[in-house]
Amino acid sequence: MRLIAFACLLTLTASVDAAQPPARIALSAARLIAPDQGKAIEHPMVLIDGERIREVRSGGAVPDGYTHVDLGGATLLPGLIDCHVHLTSDPTLSSGNYYEDVLKRSAIDDAVIAHVFARRTLDAGFTTVRNLGAGAYVDVALRNAIDAGRIEGPRIVAATLGIGSTGGHADDTTGFSPDIEFHGASGVANGVEGVRERVRENVKRGADVIKFMASAGVLSAEESVGAPQYSQEEMNALVEEAHRWGRKVAAHAHGAEAIRMAIEAGVDSVEHSSLIDDAGLKLAKQRGTYLVFDVYNDDYILAEYARLGFPASMTEKEKKVGRLQRESFRRAVQAGEKLAFGTDAGVYPHGWNGKQFAKMVEWGMTPMQAIQAATTNAADLLGRADRVGAVKAGYYADLVAVEGDPLKDVTALERVGFVMKGGAVVKDELRKP
Repeated sequence: MRLIAFACLLTLTASVDAAQPPARIALSAARLIAPDQGKAIEHPMVLIDGERIREVRSGGAVPDGYTHVDLGGATLLPGLIDCHVHLTSDPTLSSGNYYEDVLKRSAIDDAVIAHVFARRTLDAGFTTVRNLGAGAYVDVALRNAIDAGRIEGPRIVAATLGIGSTGGHADDTTGFSPDIEFHGASGVANGVEGVRERVRENVKRGADVIKFMASAGVLSAEESVGAPQYSQEEMNALVEEAHRWGRKVAAHAHGAEAIRMAIEAGVDSVEHSSLIDDAGLKLAKQRGTYLVFDVYNDDYILAEYARLGFPASMTEKEKKVGRLQRESFRRAVQAGEKLAFGTDAGVYPHGWNGKQFAKMVEWGMTPMQAIQAATTNAADLLGRADRVGAVKAGYYADLVAVEGDPLKDVTALERVGFVMKGGAVVKDELRKP
């Protein structure tokens, strides 16, 4: 009887809680940057019911039943989106000895600290991220905990394990003695059937998106920085399988040949895109492929990675591609390519994501284009353009605010002072007490 009574009490309590009306907020500021319209709206008022936006007005009185949140002279924007992060890593965790870290740290260490990096990312104004690779499916657990409201962080589109060939950019055993055994889940897969199986396993474990290594990389032990690491047949099979399961595909690719192969295979985005040539740019435009250039982190790698104990071979590879990547980015902007914002945060400290805006403007974008890359374009790439990336009725109430006008000084986006995610204020440094 006590169990029945307790169950009835729980049901009644749940019913009462569910009957509570959603919080209603009227959010106002000096201006709203509307990237979907390509303009700023003066004196906006955003009406929020619960986790969604009900209406966007220009001026007017606060409606009855709404709590007014006035941000004064600040500029409102949609919650920002970073399409390439790694929330389970951060250079601040380095002991100063790369090989010691590899041999002593485990996925458990990554798991217990990832929530800190998630919160830093959210505080920086990034309310949605695509996490392109994590060991032991930690990003899935992190995503689930955030979605359940147990911890605070951005909305996460999780890739789980990055898929790559033996000896390639996803093979963490490259460069070590063959007598050393590494245990745990691995994204290494070879052959047409092998990559299909790995895609299915990632989906089974909770992947929202599939990430694979089309080329060699910088921060790994193989000699090349951009040579293809899968055959065309393997890439074709991997992308076909991912799309069969309704998952988009992101291809890590630095080299021009690998980039073209990945686009031919049908990937949804090319990450890094460092050495893309004119043929690759033409093909990407024909196929509607997004290019994601992480054009800030070259500065951090060259300034800090030697001190952090990374092998000299890695920083030497970065010297080969850093400047060329930025020049490729400029050509992509001039060619009118589809570009989305992605930083590779985790290569540099989380929470610094906004530093990339200034680099994007320095290398050819207007401030509005840079903001669109991190809002409307990014939302489109993630397949979430109907719910994030804009301030519109029916969308999630994901909003950020900065002092000043980022259309005049884009570095304002490095200093986000107000963050709302799903109608809940998670950071508020702009309102006066």
